[in-house]
Amino acid sequence: MTATLHTKPARDRAKPQTRKFMQTVQPTGVERTFGEHEVIVSKTDPKGIITYVNPLFLRLADMTEEEAIGAPHSVVRHPDMPSAVFHLLWDRLLNKQEIFAYVVNMAKNGDHYWVLAHVTPSINSAGQITGLHSNRRKPTEAALAVIKPIYQKMCEIEVKHGDKKAGMEAAAEFLNQTLTAKGLSYEEFIFSL
Repeated sequence: MTATLHTKPARDRAKPQTRKFMQTVQPTGVERTFGEHEVIVSKTDPKGIITYVNPLFLRLADMTEEEAIGAPHSVVRHPDMPSAVFHLLWDRLLNKQEIFAYVVNMAKNGDHYWVLAHVTPSINSAGQITGLHSNRRKPTEAALAVIKPIYQKMCEIEVKHGDKKAGMEAAAEFLNQTLTAKGLSYEEFIFSL
């Protein structure tokens, strides 16, 4: 199957059933893997609606191209992924900066797969963000051994707050304190793993 870039506005193609599975599918606990030389590629519009995916994305997400194109990229969001990390990601992207982040994604059937994502905004000559481009590689087990407990603690912090925003802010503060204790910026921390 060849993934193609569609020119029709993505929001016109969004499929409600695709949006729904991310809210109804339960994680299976089964991990999917891919090769260290393989790269997952996706592109979205500025709002995060998928406009392009490569075959590896489709295989890992257990989706067809028709299901993926026009869906929000959050369709592969795993519930064990801290909201504070996505807030950081969107903050950087909307400020026209690239970001690297470890992310756990969820396939349509509830399986999961970890990635090291490099997300960049596409900017036109007028300085406007026209889309987002993400390349994702397989993370090392050593990196995940460091990231998983941090994300688990961040999720616990987010859940224990009744207010979603307060929980996200508290989890972000925990991450900032963790980085400060290590004497590293976010980027230095990610690249040190």
